[in-house]
Amino acid sequence: MDTPAKTSSAVPPRAGVGLKAAHYTPILEQHPDIGWFEIHAENYMGAGGPPHRYLEAIRRDYPLSLHGVGLSIGADKPLDQDHLIRLKRLNERYQPGLFSEHLAWSTHDEFFFNDLLPVPYTQEALARCADHIDQVQETLGRQMLLENPSTYVTFEDSSMSEIEFLRSLSERTGCGLLLDVNNVFVSATNHGYSPEDYLDAFPIERVGEIHLGGHARDQDDAGAPLLIDAHDRAVADPVWMLYARVIGRSGNLPTLIEWDNELPSWQELFAEAQAADAILLQDPPEQQHVAR
Repeated sequence: MDTPAKTSSAVPPRAGVGLKAAHYTPILEQHPDIGWFEIHAENYMGAGGPPHRYLEAIRRDYPLSLHGVGLSIGADKPLDQDHLIRLKRLNERYQPGLFSEHLAWSTHDEFFFNDLLPVPYTQEALARCADHIDQVQETLGRQMLLENPSTYVTFEDSSMSEIEFLRSLSERTGCGLLLDVNNVFVSATNHGYSPEDYLDAFPIERVGEIHLGGHARDQDDAGAPLLIDAHDRAVADPVWMLYARVIGRSGNLPTLIEWDNELPSWQELFAEAQAADAILLQDPPEQQHVAR
């Protein structure tokens, strides 16, 4: 199917937001000055209907990033070929400027779990994830960005750090990375390490997109702080500070505001994107960073 797009597919180094059905109408009526939109691939894998009519209209005016949640890159089983073919068709139809997935697994045997579950950082898991990434990129004919996870447990048998694992995957497969700054803050708080040190060591030259989202505060059984990557509220102040630190190091990068649950009004979501743009545009670097 020919793409319905008129706008370039390239995603600019500006803020974007996740596209939600509740916001279709104000977006089409107001034509807001926003850089781009991101969609969850699995929400548009049907052949037609109202979601595609709205998405086609929005795609004519804005670039898209396609974000998958169902490939189960870290699963100890082959990739779902039917899912991969549907993903390929969606890429061909809308020609998104960026495509990304998670470093996680959500399938086992015939079961699908509605969670993004963590991967042990071992050589065995590295080889399995690399094989899956190679298969995805070969099928789609394009680069994939891989997102760092938010985690609540660690594995005793991990033989490398998360950063070493992500760097090795990127170098081995040629995939880029999606840096979720909120995930870094959540994991660092839950496991007791410095988010600043993590971000300073992250292979920023491999990053093609950044995510920002809200988190919920809880506590574990021992009463220690436990953060949940909830995507149901505004970006927290410490995450904004970390984001500014990242942009100071990387230069401007496409930045997504993730708000998937307890959706706000369009104006509130747009205001979050404008806050990210304010950081991106306050001192533009001479050369924009390009993931490779």
